[in-house]
Amino acid sequence: MGSTIVFIHGMFQNPKSWEKWTNYFTGQGYNCITPAWPLHDGDPEELRTNPPEGLGDLHLQDIIAEIEAVVKAQEKPPIVIGHSVGGLITQILLAKGLIKTGVAISSVAPNAMLSFDWGFIKNSALIANPLKGNEPFFMDEESFHGAFCNTLSPEGAKLAYDEFATHDSRNVLRDCMGTDGHIDLDMPHRPLLLIAGENDQIIPASLTKKNAEAYTDEVSITDFKTFANRSHYICGEPGWEEVARYINEWLEKHKQTDYVHNTSV
Repeated sequence: MGSTIVFIHGMFQNPKSWEKWTNYFTGQGYNCITPAWPLHDGDPEELRTNPPEGLGDLHLQDIIAEIEAVVKAQEKPPIVIGHSVGGLITQILLAKGLIKTGVAISSVAPNAMLSFDWGFIKNSALIANPLKGNEPFFMDEESFHGAFCNTLSPEGAKLAYDEFATHDSRNVLRDCMGTDGHIDLDMPHRPLLLIAGENDQIIPASLTKKNAEAYTDEVSITDFKTFANRSHYICGEPGWEEVARYINEWLEKHKQTDYVHNTSV
């Protein structure tokens, strides 16, 4: 068996969202692991119907601790591919020197980086709304289509919602914008690829580009790629295979890179 890839889902998703990807990358010879965030394991429909007790109290550090344990349990530092908040966690693990290579797709940006794109402002404000306290954000079909998979038809968005959407904790996004989402972007790091969707209403491509350009070490590999006509649902919408193939080729290109740096873990 080849290298291990740990896939990290983002908000309003769970490991089921990676099924097509794990099938693809298993076929490429990788060992694929898809850990669930705390309170995110199970069938998405069941999780929507019966939200787990304490969901609204879930914090970013709870998730990082869970994923970090999985990563450290591997015989060798794995590759990590993360989407949205999972992309930020990928960058955090990379900064800690715990992984071999990182791919962050439509990633929440570290260090409270913001975008003035209206979709970003609107969706971030709705989720992080301090007036809602620890009440979970209950994702509905209309919001899922309008923000998450806006490139799909109404019928396609409904199918995606029914099969993959979950509710989530507002505290996770709040924490991403605080000290828990901070990274030293000047330090050396192992190879990192940041991917954006051109029509992403949650993480605009301009913000992902800003994220990539914020890494300053000239020796480290930090690559950026935008895919046209893609939404935040880039990993599930038609054409996901093109994204997966691009990542596979990028991983192959950098599989011999073993840049070791000094960092505190």
